Amino acid sequence: MINRQPSSSTLRRLLVIAFPMVISQASDTVMLFVDRLFLSRLGEAYLAASMSGGLSQFMISSFFIGTIGYVTAVVAQYYGAGRHEKCAEATFQAVMLSFISYPILLALSPLLKYFFAALGQSSLQVELAYTYFHTLIFGVIFLVLRHALTGFFIGIGRTTMVMIANAVGMLVNIPLNYVLIYGKLGLPAMGLKGAAVGTILGNATIFVILTAFYLRGKNRTDFATHHSLVFRPKILKTLLKFGIPAGFEMFLNAAAFNLFVQAMHSYGTRVAAAVTIAFNWDIVAFLPMLGMGHAVTALVGQNVGAGDPEEAKRSAYTGLKTAWVYSGSMVLLFVFAARSLVRVFLPGMDGGGADIAPLAVTMLRLASLYILADSAQLVFVGALRGAGDTRWVMIVSVTLHWIFAAAALVLIKVLRVDPVAAWLCFISMIILMGITFFFRFKSGKWREIRMIDHERESPDYRYNTGACPEMMNEEPVEGGE
Repeated sequence: MINRQPSSSTLRRLLVIAFPMVISQASDTVMLFVDRLFLSRLGEAYLAASMSGGLSQFMISSFFIGTIGYVTAVVAQYYGAGRHEKCAEATFQAVMLSFISYPILLALSPLLKYFFAALGQSSLQVELAYTYFHTLIFGVIFLVLRHALTGFFIGIGRTTMVMIANAVGMLVNIPLNYVLIYGKLGLPAMGLKGAAVGTILGNATIFVILTAFYLRGKNRTDFATHHSLVFRPKILKTLLKFGIPAGFEMFLNAAAFNLFVQAMHSYGTRVAAAVTIAFNWDIVAFLPMLGMGHAVTALVGQNVGAGDPEEAKRSAYTGLKTAWVYSGSMVLLFVFAARSLVRVFLPGMDGGGADIAPLAVTMLRLASLYILADSAQLVFVGALRGAGDTRWVMIVSVTLHWIFAAAALVLIKVLRVDPVAAWLCFISMIILMGITFFFRFKSGKWREIRMIDHERESPDYRYNTGACPEMMNEEPVEGGE
């Protein structure tokens, strides 16, 4: 029988998952923000390199992060269907893929130096960006593994574990970056390399804490995590079938966005610094709402797995309303406090950043035009992924991103328009995405998708895996395949 919960509980259920995830993403926001703030004191070229190199590291690893991170939806649907013993098994398939990804990423990394140079950046910009990127990529395994374990906790709704791990990682990362960048406590000043090493150690800390939570007693009892270290071809096939479109979407979108950023950097260090300042404040609006998108994925996935599409629909719209409360405050901040926000990054720049500030202020105020649409696209993409609608999301999202990237390249490299005109092109793309994904979710096509197999293995199988006795007495959930 379908277990419907009253709509009045939707907000509470969402917040239980979303609040720790928003705080978790806020920790990532603070780490990234402070990292760039420290580097800005070394000069605008270092600030620009931190965005160029960091974004490129994310781009090259994004296919694996997107594919592996889709374990969130797989775990959520198994959890909603009462198939708890499958949650940890799905997670282990994601862990295996993480280790497979590492040598591939290392092999691809030398190509990025040619990518920076091909877009017409100065030799100094290329050298600094590649130094930061090349150091980061050696520790990317911790970032990818972190997403695999994070997906487990989001999928089962125990996001407090993720919040704690991210908070501790932040507390490790920030002082380490300060010491390593500037050379404190008797250590040599490492500059960009120090920032990258601090980031790697922060991610490693988060991974170790998540692993400890994953293997602790309660998860061993509820999900048999200690018996999940086995290859399950059927589950891996499900993860790859629905995760690869999500991975390709993330990679191709990140590549298109990175192409835009690198092209903007080709205007010179002044524009590059202004763009980085604007995006550094933009992440304050974006990353916490990314946490809301993850929460919506989990809740929609759980409801779809339980055979309750109406509650899944309510979850998405409740997520949107909640996200807009935060995003609305960021709109006001960007409009009325843009000058003060930009001034935070100006000390240490040539001439006090007098030639950078006006452009950065203009870009930040214009960014307020798309913040609500950005929240909407994060929420509805999260909802569609939770339901398994990854192929359509991939096709449409990638198409829009690359139409934008092509238009931006023509504007910047051929027509040589003012940087503000190229910035408006980016804003238009975000608004269009928000509208598009809203109408896709509203159409209800996601209701027709079936991701997981609801049939259970025999009780003997579950006993052998160590699943707890309560699971063995659960009744099958109607509404699946």
